[in-house]
Amino acid sequence: MVSEFTSQLINEMKDTSYTYQKGDLTIKLAKSYGFCWGVDRAVAMAYEARAHFPEQRIHITNEIIHNPGVNERLAEMDIDFLPVQGGEKQFDHIEKNDVVILPAFGATIQEMQLLDKKGVQIVDTTCPWVAKVWTAVEKHRKLESTSVIHGKWAHEETIATASFADVFIIVKDIHEAEYVCNYIVNGGDKAEFMEKFKNAMSEGFDPDKDLVKVGLANQTTMYKRETRAIGRLFEKTMMHKYGPAEVKDHYAEFDTICDATQERQDAITELMEEPKLDFILIVGGFDSSNTCHLKEIPHMQNIPSFHIDRAERITADGSIEHREIDG
Repeated sequence: MVSEFTSQLINEMKDTSYTYQKGDLTIKLAKSYGFCWGVDRAVAMAYEARAHFPEQRIHITNEIIHNPGVNERLAEMDIDFLPVQGGEKQFDHIEKNDVVILPAFGATIQEMQLLDKKGVQIVDTTCPWVAKVWTAVEKHRKLESTSVIHGKWAHEETIATASFADVFIIVKDIHEAEYVCNYIVNGGDKAEFMEKFKNAMSEGFDPDKDLVKVGLANQTTMYKRETRAIGRLFEKTMMHKYGPAEVKDHYAEFDTICDATQERQDAITELMEEPKLDFILIVGGFDSSNTCHLKEIPHMQNIPSFHIDRAERITADGSIEHREIDG
């Protein structure tokens, strides 16, 4: 793993103020880059699982992380990625005493219960920061609060987080949060609300009664500044609706911000301050929420950027096959 995801050039840049210069070419390396410690831990545990269980069948419930190189290495180790049919993971072929790896994003509570019944050996690589969010959601549940989750409703981490909540609604950005907060204060078209969040709420959700008492949680790969802004928005909304003295009875927040995500977002923002910058090259999986957010930061500032998932995207003729902001 160390040999595949580092290089002599990277090490030289770290030793020279994160800069490489040759002739009129200058390359700047972001000061926070690469895998965070949670991902390092997850990948190391998955690699070690094959060494520790050399003869047993090993399955993984999802990509260990959204990095094609890492997932290809695991497949080469004869680790089985669960097949998906009709949008549902297939667990039928898993047998007692098989080994099942839970990825860094975690797994739903229902998946964990199913695997427990099957009597398998679990290798849980869930990032502790993700587990910290689950703890916050559990606190919401005990407070009988609705969990407002800042995330993408179809992302596996958010799906896992939502599974720990009794009542939840998922907002993808500050604009959706503003829509919800406006409904809390002013009411509105309930049918429109239900249609807007039909894929992003718990079964039986009723905005007229389930938004009286809320708590904030987040998908760890979202914009951290936006998560904080959403938190302040809900706090101010409850203060406006119920008064400053009552706000604690209607809004709860626990710190679930992932420092590593924030550090990488800050690092690319710092890169953008470099003078005469021609473009930014962003390397990471095309389905990585973290990496896609890094692409969005220069895009919003109209700075040319290219998101690639592997070196081969840069071809011999100098062209770059890359992911646009919308796919």
